[in-house]
Amino acid sequence: MRGDERDGAAPVTVVGIGADGWDGLSPTARCAIEDAQVLRGSARQLGLVPGDVPAERVPWPTPMGPALAGLPDAHPGSRVVVLASGDPMLSGVGASLVRLHGPGSVHVIPHPSSVSLACARLGWAVEETAVVTVVGRSPDLVAPHVSPGRRLLVLGSDGGTPAGVAALCTRLGYGASHVTALAQLGGNAEHVLTGSAAEWPHRVVDPLVVTAVEAVADAGTVALPTVPGLPDDAFEDDGQLTKREIRAVTLAQLVPLPGQLLWDVGAGAGSIGIEWMRTHPSCRAIAVEGHPDRVRRIARNAARLGVPGLRVVEGRAPDALDGLPAPDAVFVGGGATAPSLLETCWASLPAGGRLVANAVTVESEAVLAGWFARVGGELVRIGVQRAQPVGSFTGWRPAMPVTIFSVVR
Repeated sequence: MRGDERDGAAPVTVVGIGADGWDGLSPTARCAIEDAQVLRGSARQLGLVPGDVPAERVPWPTPMGPALAGLPDAHPGSRVVVLASGDPMLSGVGASLVRLHGPGSVHVIPHPSSVSLACARLGWAVEETAVVTVVGRSPDLVAPHVSPGRRLLVLGSDGGTPAGVAALCTRLGYGASHVTALAQLGGNAEHVLTGSAAEWPHRVVDPLVVTAVEAVADAGTVALPTVPGLPDDAFEDDGQLTKREIRAVTLAQLVPLPGQLLWDVGAGAGSIGIEWMRTHPSCRAIAVEGHPDRVRRIARNAARLGVPGLRVVEGRAPDALDGLPAPDAVFVGGGATAPSLLETCWASLPAGGRLVANAVTVESEAVLAGWFARVGGELVRIGVQRAQPVGSFTGWRPAMPVTIFSVVR
C-alpha cells in the first residue's frame, strides 16, 4: 500500500507522452488521462490530448517550480494527471514531483524516453552512452564528457542546443566530432540533421531535439580525464595552484564520493574543487577565496572545465565559512596558521568527514604536526623533482616539498 493511500490522499498520476501523441499511448495511459478531472502540462503536451477528453486543462506557469511545489494543494479532491515528455523520471517532471512530495504521492506511467528512441535510431547501446541534461543549465556541463571515442546524448531545452554543443566541442579541440540532431523523435515530423562540430550549419533546429555526439579529437588535442591530476596548464592561475602531482595525492586523500560536498578553503585557482566535481556529476564543492581576482579566475576555470555549478564564496576563512552548508570533506590549501581555521573546519565535519590540509612552510607544517599529534590521521611529506636542462645535459630541479595532513573525523 502506498503512503498516499494510508493517509487518504489520491496520488498525482504522471503520464509520459511522446511526439506521436495520443496514438502512441498505452491503454493504461489513455485510461488515466480519460479518468482525470484536471490535466496539467505544457501547452504543447495538453494539445496532444483529444478534445473530447473532459478534464480541465491547466498549463504550467512560468516559472514552473512553485506550481510543482504546490500541486497537491492546488486541486483538492480532484484526480490530477500531469503530462510529461517521454519518460517522466529521466530529467523530467516526475522526478521533480517525487523529490518534492515523496514517492508515495506520485504514480508514474512512463513512455519510451528520448534517450531510448535516439539510441534505437543511432544503433547505440544505452548503457554505453553518456547522457547529459542541460535543460535550464549551462552547456558547459557537457565538457567533462567529451573525450576521444565517447558517445553522448545531450538533452536541451531549445533548438539552439545542437549548435551550442557543436561550438563547445570545437572550443575543446573536438571539432572533428560527429554531431547528430534528432528532432521530433517518434512523431510524424521526425527528422535527423548531421554534420561535424566545427562545420555545424544549423544555428537553430526544432526545439524538441536530442543532440548526439561521437567525440573525435583534433590533431594535437590533449584529452582531459575525470580522474584527478589534470595538467597544470588546464587552469588559469597566478601561481597559487596546487600542482598536478600534489593535487592527485590530495584528492585521493579527500576521497570524492557521489553526492558529497567539499569545502575548498583558500582555493587559489580552484583546482581542488574543480577536480572534485569532475569525478562525478553529483559531486558539489564550495571554493572559498579572499582575493577578488582569484574569485573571478576560479569561476572561469570552473566553466571551462565543465563544472559551472562550483559555488565561489569571496571572503577570508574562517569568517567566510559561517553559514555554509555542512561539508563532507574539507581541503585547506593555505592559511593553516590562521587562528581557529582548522578548528572551525574540524567542527563543521560530520562523523566520517575528511579533513585534508597542505603546508609548504615550517610554520604551517608545525601546525599540522600538532593536529596529527592530537587527533591522529596521516602526515606525509611529498617531494617532486622535474628534469630540466643543466647546460647541455639534464638534471633534476626539486620543487618545494609539501606536507599533507589527512584525517577522518
